[in-house]
Amino acid sequence: MVNTALDYYRQNHKHYNHDDIQETEYLISDNKDASSDLSYEELLGLVQKLSPAYRTVFSLFVIDGYSHEEIGDMLNISIGTSKSNLARARINLREMLSKE
Repeated sequence: MVNTALDYYRQNHKHYNHDDIQETEYLISDNKDASSDLSYEELLGLVQKLSPAYRTVFSLFVIDGYSHEEIGDMLNISIGTSKSNLARARINLREMLSKE
């Protein structure tokens, strides 16, 4: 009986963690985007402060629109390395934006 109750809880508990979409949309619209206060030149300057590996992957993925597979082929790196460099570049940019 205990195992049946636990199975039921595990199957149905995941449905109780969702927020109301209207409330979430309202909260998102109230947040001010940090990049909206920065000029294009300031954002470009922050990207230029990234390490060369992070900057290259960030530019190819975000600005040029290449996939991780294409980036890996161009730079002779693995797809995982491309994803990791992109994630670290984003973290570094967030830190730089928070300091600004």
